[in-house]
Amino acid sequence: MKYISLLRGINVSGQKSIKMADLKSLFEKHGLTNIVTYIQSGNVIFESEETDRDKLCSEIEKFIEKKYKFHVPVDIRTSQDFGEIIKSCPYNPINLEKDGTKVLVSFLSSKPAKKKVEDFMRFVVAPEKVVFLGQEVYLYCPNGYGKSKLNNNLLENKLGLKATTRNWKSVLKLFELVADD
Repeated sequence: MKYISLLRGINVSGQKSIKMADLKSLFEKHGLTNIVTYIQSGNVIFESEETDRDKLCSEIEKFIEKKYKFHVPVDIRTSQDFGEIIKSCPYNPINLEKDGTKVLVSFLSSKPAKKKVEDFMRFVVAPEKVVFLGQEVYLYCPNGYGKSKLNNNLLENKLGLKATTRNWKSVLKLFELVADD
């Protein structure tokens, strides 16, 4: 099965530095195949016969921590998941030139509790928008994600879950790479 692994918090401001070529080799060393990396933020497409995503996430987290001596949260989605994420985006159609980095998807480790979502929504201030759908959070940050308070740390703290975020351009590119057969 083809997967997209999303690593949280690597190669950001000089923290948790991992070269993508090294990461690719590490995945290969642990029996994962047909590996493609995309940009430095920790996107790795791979194939595995393993169908238990939680087990795969745990194994990847362990072998990264063993090699690099720091923990990196990992989330995994399939190409089908990405297709649904794209189709379900509440902000479609999106002008990629204008809004490709202002529309983002936060991938959560599990579906958040309704009460926690309600509490989180108190932090959303117009013109920013947030829509929760399953294990994904769709963000619209018209002034830029870097200026928004709606970041991974806030999501994780308020929802009690792991989160990692990718902009819409990256989401589309990852889907293109995983679906390219």
